[in-house]
Amino acid sequence: MPSTITLIRCASLSDVAQYAYAATAPAESRLIFLAGACPLNEDGSTAAIGDYAGQAAKAVENMRKALAASGASLQDVISTRVLVASSRREDLGTAWKVVRDSFGDHDVPSTLLGVTVLGYDHQLVEIEAVAAVLDS
Repeated sequence: MPSTITLIRCASLSDVAQYAYAATAPAESRLIFLAGACPLNEDGSTAAIGDYAGQAAKAVENMRKALAASGASLQDVISTRVLVASSRREDLGTAWKVVRDSFGDHDVPSTLLGVTVLGYDHQLVEIEAVAAVLDS
């Protein structure tokens, strides 16, 4: 099924960013606002302690589950915010690569932030997202 989302690129802005600068969804779409997807296992423990890539992968996995429960998929995501508990650009890049690769050609507008701390013990990554779907 084709996405209802239109990704917008802007020729007058740098093409260095690995994502579209804006996105739109049809007025009749249902918006889904996801809480931050955390790298938590089903038992509530933090996955991949000390591993930015591993935590990003688990957060994407959990985001997929939340999207599916909402009747959506990664292809319906209209924007993301990736939070990484680090002041090191390399750590942000490590988490970003996992998130970016998970979306493939669907390069939604995204914001990558280094933060001081996240909510769970040993948590290094969290991903917020908004999705848009057309219900039949």
